Amino acid sequence: MKAKLNKISSVLESRRTNTGIYSAALVAMLTAPTILAQEAQVDEELEVIQVSGIRSALTSALLEKRESNNLVEVIEAVDIGKLPDQNLAEVLENVTGIQITRSAGVGTGVQIRGTNANRTEINGVSTVGSGAGRSGINFEDVSASIIAGVEVTKAPDAKTIEGSVGGTINLRTIRPLQLNETLASVRVQGESSSLSTDGVKPRLSGTYGDNWETDIGEFGIVFSASYAEQDVTAFRPRVDRDNVVTSDGGTVNAQEFDFLGIQFLNQDYDNHEYETKNFAGSLEWAPNADMKFYFDAVINDQQRYAESISAQASGVSDLIGISVPSEFETVNFGNLDGQNLGSIQAALKGVIPVEDGGADPNLRFAGDTSSRVTKSEIFRLGGEWQGENLKVTVEVASSNSESTNPRINTTLNFINPNAAVNSSNENGTPFEYDLTGGSLAFGIAFDAANAPSVADMMDPANYMLRSVDTARDLTENTEDAFRADFVYDLDWSVFTTLDLGYRHSKATSMTDQIRANVSLRNYSDSPRGDLFAELLTAGPDNFGDADGRELFVKDFLMVNPEMITADQDKVLRILNEAVIAHGGSIPITAPTSEVNAFFDIEETTDAIYAQANFSTEYIRGNFGVRYLETEVASTGNSITTDANGDPTISQVTTVGDYDFLLPRINIVADVTDDIVLRAGWGKDIRRPDFNDLSTSVTYSTSPNPAVSVGNPGLVPEEVTSFDISAEWYFAEASVVSIGYFHKTRKDLHVGQQNDPYEDPETGFRDIIGPECEQGGIWNPIADINVFGPVGVGVCVPWSTTINDTGKTTQKGIEMAVQYDLSGFEDELGWASGFGILANYTIQKFDGGEAIDNATNRANAVFAASTGIDDIDVSALHGLPDLSENAYNFTLYYEKYGLSARMRYTWREAYRSEDFGSTSSYPWGFMVVQEDRGQLNASVSYDVTEQLNIGIEAVNLTESEVEQSCVTEGSLLCFQGLTDRRITFGASYHW
Repeated sequence: MKAKLNKISSVLESRRTNTGIYSAALVAMLTAPTILAQEAQVDEELEVIQVSGIRSALTSALLEKRESNNLVEVIEAVDIGKLPDQNLAEVLENVTGIQITRSAGVGTGVQIRGTNANRTEINGVSTVGSGAGRSGINFEDVSASIIAGVEVTKAPDAKTIEGSVGGTINLRTIRPLQLNETLASVRVQGESSSLSTDGVKPRLSGTYGDNWETDIGEFGIVFSASYAEQDVTAFRPRVDRDNVVTSDGGTVNAQEFDFLGIQFLNQDYDNHEYETKNFAGSLEWAPNADMKFYFDAVINDQQRYAESISAQASGVSDLIGISVPSEFETVNFGNLDGQNLGSIQAALKGVIPVEDGGADPNLRFAGDTSSRVTKSEIFRLGGEWQGENLKVTVEVASSNSESTNPRINTTLNFINPNAAVNSSNENGTPFEYDLTGGSLAFGIAFDAANAPSVADMMDPANYMLRSVDTARDLTENTEDAFRADFVYDLDWSVFTTLDLGYRHSKATSMTDQIRANVSLRNYSDSPRGDLFAELLTAGPDNFGDADGRELFVKDFLMVNPEMITADQDKVLRILNEAVIAHGGSIPITAPTSEVNAFFDIEETTDAIYAQANFSTEYIRGNFGVRYLETEVASTGNSITTDANGDPTISQVTTVGDYDFLLPRINIVADVTDDIVLRAGWGKDIRRPDFNDLSTSVTYSTSPNPAVSVGNPGLVPEEVTSFDISAEWYFAEASVVSIGYFHKTRKDLHVGQQNDPYEDPETGFRDIIGPECEQGGIWNPIADINVFGPVGVGVCVPWSTTINDTGKTTQKGIEMAVQYDLSGFEDELGWASGFGILANYTIQKFDGGEAIDNATNRANAVFAASTGIDDIDVSALHGLPDLSENAYNFTLYYEKYGLSARMRYTWREAYRSEDFGSTSSYPWGFMVVQEDRGQLNASVSYDVTEQLNIGIEAVNLTESEVEQSCVTEGSLLCFQGLTDRRITFGASYHW
């Protein structure tokens, strides 16, 4: 006879425990709230026909979800060391209600139900990240090859550690005592990027595990190791058109209509090279059937090197009233928070000439080697004892992460030999731009007057050193924890067990910014490139490879990033020697600790919980409460001036505390053999990021980035969640599910930006410090650039994080379907190997009182587009990275040793704080990342029972990222031209 999953769960449970790890299914194939089980054939004694591969992983994962008393999603590896994707963020992408964000095409951020405020654990142990955030270890730091399964808890119970708004992600490694045979496998792969020039990068991983019966009990050991290199490239062009030329302004290029001229042009070439080493090991010892001890270690070592370069057309704003576009487009800003912002013409195509005197626009090359070297360690030591009615688990754990950020960022000015030179170290180069077809393309106008030649562009003598920013920042994060959990078997009506527990943890976060910023603005201080020619190399010339564009900046020189990576001290020495040979007066200094930016925060938490579990024939679940007390001690530097005017530095510690009571309840109803209903209600908190609590301030030599200012008055966010869902197993190996969630969030953490006043005519800011009476914050080291006469010191934007004074709500509907045809083998033959998975999420965010305000320049544009002279545009801040609609569709095939899948993922437009080369909000608002879909695929084949070969492709269609300023579909201002990544290789099992 044939049976559905819920009829054979006990059999599969037995099989799962005895056979150990069922490697988890393609992410694409996981659809929450449910993943479908493989149809199993059983006789009257419930003998199970063995399944393997994708279907085995789906079956085991769904079984775990099906038996859970709260809402969880589970992904298990389809084979040892083989999760469905190479990157853990991309592994999670296709779970219903989860979307991911990418950096240079690689998944880095995970949003569960529209929020980044989540927790990441490994084997139930808290992880810490490389920065000052709360979400835990960076997903790109951990190779998916050492992870055997992933569990996402959407509805917590009282045992679940607090700190998540969307959900808790638990990465699981293999448990040695669950193995029934020796594990030994190795996997060799190569990865190629369509935009990289460095060829194929290797990926190696291996796993070994076994257990033994001895006179003193059963021992088991498993260890996995991996080594991976990755070269990720993305092109990110940017065009600023946020300055209006009015028809009655009297400029030489005035038209019969108002229009937006070109304000700034930027061509980012982002290249990141990763070298990642991961190790995971577990040792278990069971002296007898009632006792077990275990030790886990997870060690991650990643070196991430940036070899990026941006070509900038600066000083373009000086020609805003001179440059005449040859074509225009209509930009309709639509509605922002109910206010119609009208429409206006904008420059689409044209040439920006060299102004009289030859000063602008400048051609500038900014090299970015902002690297990160991170080592993370996670250790867990514990034991379990099972008595007649009582189970006790005691565990100590430690997580730590140490990151350094070595870099030497250099900026070179191109000195056009065909334009006049003055006392500054920059002059004019003509540009042409063509934004037609949604392509933010620009390049040097070689046919225009004063244009340089290609030979001029490749001559080191035509470059001058403009700035050198060095850093060796250090960030150290730790969390040490002790916990004791007790499970008491009850014999009391419907109540099955009583869970009690205590957890003590201490988390620390220390950041020491070690930097030096040297600005060379005068011709007399800035050496020519021929004095440091040994450091110069040709820049990348393949910017057109992504979308076939022909107009871009190429044939230029840059400081060789590989030399910076190899020996920073040598690079600084050569640059200093060039300054001396030139006769400059400003040396290139080594980085020193910036006392203003130092902070050290310690947080101690004690938590207790009590949870009752219950079960009847049709109803099961749990209810309980978690109580916590937290004390925070924040240490920072206080700088005062003594009677002689000398700075005096002293450390000041501020102490605060809070406590919360968090009730939680989960109910599951097995209505019939085919239908399962779930409901959950509970409270949780989200603590502020450590850097948001710091009073430290960091300044940049650029006038564009917002100065980040901490807010020690921040309090944790409170969230109350309600979930309800239904799962219908309508046919063999098939399921349909639908769920609804609702979250009420109080004291939401939101970013705010305060912009300095800019004169709408000149674009100048206040350059008289130390106060900025009309907004912004005084930056004493920032180059004035285009915001005033030449010099240093200018008012710049500042940003902070606040608690929203209004309540906000998130609500959504999650739908999923899976249909597997393996049960129709007699009727369909080879076609019975097909299956589909699909999910759809609809979610919304409402409420809140925090607002963003348009910049002065933006309000001047809106005055022209609406005809309202005194317009002052503002909008609710909203929630970044939340797409209201998202879906995934996967078609897979598994039969005759062939395993294949094709997955399409789509998410609707959302507000984003990731917009490339600037950290301040354009126009005063987060950008809108437009709708985007991505197609991934993989094929593998079992050559023998031991040998498997395969190929995987990410972003097959090289789908682009488009970002609009102000409103969706209005003014295209940023693009991301990402790569296609192909991974091929083989795995072998003994």
